[in-house]
Amino acid sequence: MTNEIKEILIYGHASGPNPWKVIMVLEELELPYKHKLLEMSEIKQEPYIHLNPNGRVPTIEDPNTGITLWESGAIIEYLIDTYDKERKLSIDTFPEKYHLKQFLYFQSSGQGPYYGQLAWFKAFHPEKIESAIARYEDQAIRVVAVLDKILQGKEYLVGNRITYADIAFVSWEVTIRKMIPDLDERAERLYPNYLAWFRRVSARPSVKRTLKLKSEAMA
Repeated sequence: MTNEIKEILIYGHASGPNPWKVIMVLEELELPYKHKLLEMSEIKQEPYIHLNPNGRVPTIEDPNTGITLWESGAIIEYLIDTYDKERKLSIDTFPEKYHLKQFLYFQSSGQGPYYGQLAWFKAFHPEKIESAIARYEDQAIRVVAVLDKILQGKEYLVGNRITYADIAFVSWEVTIRKMIPDLDERAERLYPNYLAWFRRVSARPSVKRTLKLKSEAMA
């Protein structure tokens, strides 16, 4: 199948977690792609903002369908709908199909923004605002606790098998460990279901390949 498909172009930035979660899906589906790494200054300027007026990454251009698409959650849904004909990462039965979307939206509206704000206030904001750091660390841990509760007695989020819902969380989970260095230690005691799931999904070859590519891009 992949021999018939032209390379999908994905625009990203070395450190940003959102492009890498899309790349994990591309790797899982064994789709050919080219990753164009942009500098932060390029993301806010032409010609890139002609593709993505929001000035964020990722954006994809798919020559197989002619679509240009931004927002990582929408991109993942597109890749699944267009290319996951064998249901490697998806489930088409009711209600699982909608539970998958539920977790993708939770990742996009909950995990990503809270983790991102913690990273901003802890590592990048010019002033150290302890109340903001405390708020977003509390919210990050709340997300972990929610995942832990959902994963009670389960190996994966939906259908007890790997899906795009699980994959979507990984790149931000890797990133947050730089902001909360003792997260695994805390999770061993308080959130064991979450920790086992994170380690299980992180051990997948597609995830390992993607994280290696990220490490090389940041070197």
